[in-house]
Amino acid sequence: MVAAILAAPALTLAALSAAAQQPCSLTTIGTATVAMVRDGRTLTLADGRELRLAAIEVPAHSAAALQNLVAGRPLRLEKLGPDHDRYGRLVAFAFAGDSTDSVQQVLLARGEARVSAHVGDKACADALLAAEREARAGRRGLWGDPNFALLPAENRARLMGERGRFALVEGKVLSVRESGSIIYMNFGRRWTEGFSVVIPRRRRRAFAAAGIELKQLAGRRVRVRGFIEQRRGPIIEADAPEQIELIGSGMGQPQETRP
Repeated sequence: MVAAILAAPALTLAALSAAAQQPCSLTTIGTATVAMVRDGRTLTLADGRELRLAAIEVPAHSAAALQNLVAGRPLRLEKLGPDHDRYGRLVAFAFAGDSTDSVQQVLLARGEARVSAHVGDKACADALLAAEREARAGRRGLWGDPNFALLPAENRARLMGERGRFALVEGKVLSVRESGSIIYMNFGRRWTEGFSVVIPRRRRRAFAAAGIELKQLAGRRVRVRGFIEQRRGPIIEADAPEQIELIGSGMGQPQETRP
């Protein structure tokens, strides 16, 4: 079992999804043999196809971690949503050998990856986020590196230094405003300078269906994931509910201590 190689026990996708009271439903699309590990989430398959592991972001140094998981083992591939990206790469969850843990799940549990901004399904996202939180709480892998620590929303200079990079930002929402087709979650008193999350208004119902009522977030602590961009101040664009985690007392998740 893949779990046997972990530094600490990892819950399977199925077990974590059960805790979320909904199954993570994936569709099997075939099997494959690995020819080469290109980077920490990209594999060249023996038939020439390129496989991009779905739902995770990895640091540049993580190719070795992926190599250790898949070397010499057949893969079972399962998809959630489209099975190819715009570059023609196969996108899927990969299961090595007879493991019930996906390769993504193992990487997250070991702290070798972070959940990406777009997973595509709440139950699957909840399962992956739970594995990530467990690894972060245990300071495993990249979570023991200050370069990957949660970024405080009030530290504008630090956020600006992370422009163009994937990050997790945590802080208190001071206000939620609408302007035209956009909803703004503002973390600073001056929205032109402070950190903001920008959400298309047409996505409001999707967030509500996932238990995130955007208008009610003022005064709440949240964690946001995505690529940091700059407009007047630093922003993250969020169009998927899994990009926003509600944290703290009464929010359905335990309060965490920052690394």
